[in-house]
Amino acid sequence: MPALLWMLKLSSVTQRKFPLYGPSCPAPACCRPHPPCGQADGLISSPTWLCAALPLPWPGCTLGLSVLVCSNSSSNSGSYCFPLVSASLDLWGGQKEENSPKMKVIRVGTRKSQLARIQTDSVVAMLKALYPGLQFEIIAMSTTGDKILDTALSKIGEKSLFTKELEHALEKNEVDLVVHSLKDLPTVLPPGFTIGAICKRENPYDAVVFHPKFVGKTLETLPEKSVVGTSSLRRAAQLQRKFPHLEFKSIRGNLNTRLRKLDELQEFSAIILAAAGLQRMGWQNRMGQILHPEECMYAVGQGALGVEVRAKDQDILDLVGVLHDPETLLCCLAERAFLRHLEGGCSVPVAVHTAMKDGQLYLTGGVWSLDGSDSMQETMQATIHVPAQHEDGPEDNPQLVGITARNIPREAQLAAENLGISLANLLLSKGAKNILDVARQLNDAH
Repeated sequence: MPALLWMLKLSSVTQRKFPLYGPSCPAPACCRPHPPCGQADGLISSPTWLCAALPLPWPGCTLGLSVLVCSNSSSNSGSYCFPLVSASLDLWGGQKEENSPKMKVIRVGTRKSQLARIQTDSVVAMLKALYPGLQFEIIAMSTTGDKILDTALSKIGEKSLFTKELEHALEKNEVDLVVHSLKDLPTVLPPGFTIGAICKRENPYDAVVFHPKFVGKTLETLPEKSVVGTSSLRRAAQLQRKFPHLEFKSIRGNLNTRLRKLDELQEFSAIILAAAGLQRMGWQNRMGQILHPEECMYAVGQGALGVEVRAKDQDILDLVGVLHDPETLLCCLAERAFLRHLEGGCSVPVAVHTAMKDGQLYLTGGVWSLDGSDSMQETMQATIHVPAQHEDGPEDNPQLVGITARNIPREAQLAAENLGISLANLLLSKGAKNILDVARQLNDAH
């Protein structure tokens, strides 16, 4: 196809940045430095280089274009010209021949549960939409947390219950990226790994699923001494304080297993689950009650998906980095900084609630004793600039609480991190450490 026609096709879509990956050939140095724009059609401006990847009519081939965009210097209206003389064309591969390399396959690691597969499929679908020329292979495996089902999570004593085996596969180069529930990822990752993307958060709240005979009830209206199942110290501590007439008991297993235990056994009147998981499974009709922050604040990172990669694998970092949702990332960054500075984890009850409004990030954090009788909560806020999805940031950003986000300005990330640290320091100054130490000791003793 003549270059002019490709330019005409491109001119209708140059307002966004396109992925730059060729399926079978190395990506060109698109967006490399070029000479100043100079004068084009009477418009003088500073140059801006946009890139696009357009499929060619041959299998496995892509046309990469770097286009010089000249804005009108005499107006702030955002008008642009697209001078053909400023376009450079890079052909990735040409027509595919029999002995050409195979289309690149991106290997994606995940847990074996149905929910984990649904979550991973959703991330792969987003990547396929962005990179239609790539193939993705999903590799499922069991983790420590999946195998040990007769012990409460807080008693196992392993920080990476649902991530260790997946990270081992990353380390051995058996997979290129791993999809996790972000709340399963520790705030300190093993050396050599980073969270390369945090996808847009779904409902972060907890939900109550009732036994069929109690449908229509709420936790408040359940009979005295009703047993409620949860695998979380955080939920049990908060809800014991709010609903002292109820008893709380550990329940383990994936969502399917826990729902089966609820429905088939007469042991539980209700169980508490993450609303996002139920929604992803298509089980919204089982949610009998949504627990709002005044009843039960949620876990750090709950409702968001994180994509873990090798920290030095720049190609994969670039591949997944476009999935970062700026608001979700900044909220979760603040939450993770809060938890990390408190030195909390699944063995102590720590919970958060974040909200972004009018450029302000509000973070509420709390700690509880195991029985909920002692607690401490505080709220702080910080001014945060939420950037556009494709706004460029520094190229050398270090990790912050395990997260790498080069397309989010560092200033915004540091403000979110500082908010989490400041809130943790406030709670620690008021005695939170003693509450957490006692909770940790009691949990270890039982």
